[in-house]
Amino acid sequence: MKMNLANIKKAKKLLNKSECVAIPTETVYGLAGNAYSDQACKKIFKLKKRPKNNPLIVHYYNYLDLVVDCNFNNNFLKLYKKFCPGPITFILDLKKNSKISKIVTNNKNTLAVRFPKHPVTRNLLRKLNFPLAAPSANLSSKVSAVSSTDVKDDFGKKIKYILEGGKSSIGLESTIIDLRNKPKILRFGGLETSAIQKVLN
Repeated sequence: MKMNLANIKKAKKLLNKSECVAIPTETVYGLAGNAYSDQACKKIFKLKKRPKNNPLIVHYYNYLDLVVDCNFNNNFLKLYKKFCPGPITFILDLKKNSKISKIVTNNKNTLAVRFPKHPVTRNLLRKLNFPLAAPSANLSSKVSAVSSTDVKDDFGKKIKYILEGGKSSIGLESTIIDLRNKPKILRFGGLETSAIQKVLN
């Protein structure tokens, strides 16, 4: 798929203004906003009709960008090296001085983070000065969106912009693993559990 840089620029402009944009990932499309902006994060919950006590996953370009927000351990580094960018989400401890919006975490001191593999979204993340809070781009009661058409069907004109990235190759949400103590899988998804077990023995 050819990279459309004008589209990425347009998405970046809107995200810089705390607007919400739909982004393609290899798992499903995400409804993205600046994770440091209360205003943007409120919009995500409102658009999705998502319960406020359901924290959001935050997307980063790479782990160097994550250093300012989270503490990580050896298990994280092992899994990151093997599977990232890719369909795995990590639950980590949030740093005290992190700028992540309290709306993202529902005031908790943990953060769910992911490094998406989709080239369009990676290009966008590289150009931003903030990570993106992005749950799946669908209404909370509906099935996750795997194409821009699915996003349009759910949100119509309510969403400012959909960054086109073709159909999501996996079409299943990311696997979530809590790495704060003993690794624990919280959601089965796009990455086989056996592959994770192999890396962590």
